Amino acid sequence: MTVTQLPRTPRAPRARTAVTAAVALLLTVVLTAPAAHADPPGVTEDSNPPVRIDPGDPDLRMVQGAKLAPSKVLNIKSIVETDDGSERRQDTNDNVTFALQAEVLFGKDSAELSPDALSRIATIAAEIKRQHATSLRVFGFTDNLGSASHGLTLSRKRANAVQQELAKDLGSSVAFQIRGYGEQYPIADNGTEEGRKKNRRVEVSFPRAGGPG
Repeated sequence: MTVTQLPRTPRAPRARTAVTAAVALLLTVVLTAPAAHADPPGVTEDSNPPVRIDPGDPDLRMVQGAKLAPSKVLNIKSIVETDDGSERRQDTNDNVTFALQAEVLFGKDSAELSPDALSRIATIAAEIKRQHATSLRVFGFTDNLGSASHGLTLSRKRANAVQQELAKDLGSSVAFQIRGYGEQYPIADNGTEEGRKKNRRVEVSFPRAGGPG
């Protein structure tokens, strides 16, 4: 009996698994205020230069054709807000910013500080001393109700009132930058009363201890 052997089917070559040894990823979080507004003029977030990475380093293996994105510094932002939203503290690598709603500081359409405002401002002054800050920014903001000129005037008066109270605790060793921006730079929708309430505010910001001055 004749036995015919069928030709053997060649085996497919075994696939190799490529393992990338190193991946470099730089993330950035922009310190800024919420997306609804840009930072007021003159308010910038200083940060240290980003770490330089050599894209030709042999230990840096990337998918063929891929390129590194521009290097940026990770700027961590921490925000703590009271339950009713009347007070917010924002910490970044470089700065501390307190935002107080106008309702907890002043009466309606007024720039005279309320009794409750004094204790809140005293708390901010204590933190300024703890951070050894010698330069402060005090900015006032309003909603978009009423005329723009009235909003500018009122926001400036309110910023001045907060600055004067801070100066009582901090003395003459601190330099102040005071601005009234009126309805500029909203942080919420002025189309609702809830949003307008958030926009009526005074912000106090200063460098963190160890951050750029």
